Amino acid sequence: MNGLERIALEFGRQSKLAGRTIEQDDELDNAELALAATVYATPPDRRMFDTFGIPQDWPWSLDQWSPSPNDRIEELAKAGALIAAEIDRIRRARGEA
Repeated sequence: MNGLERIALEFGRQSKLAGRTIEQDDELDNAELALAATVYATPPDRRMFDTFGIPQDWPWSLDQWSPSPNDRIEELAKAGALIAAEIDRIRRARGEA
């Protein structure tokens, strides 16, 4: 499976299994999706954490942070899916099809 296929699979997983909806994404207009993507895209040894163990720039609570420390490809797929969701959110906000 290539990278684009992995991202598409993760996008579907986030939408179905994680219960994320388009309407919920549309409410995230402070770049939360993009920020979450940057955290997953950052190599694990380069991530900064606050005193509660939440990654710096993580836009949500700790219970929504689900790293895959032994699977870098999985984390990059999560980042890619979040970027795709942010692109879609911006396009909907602009009224684009």
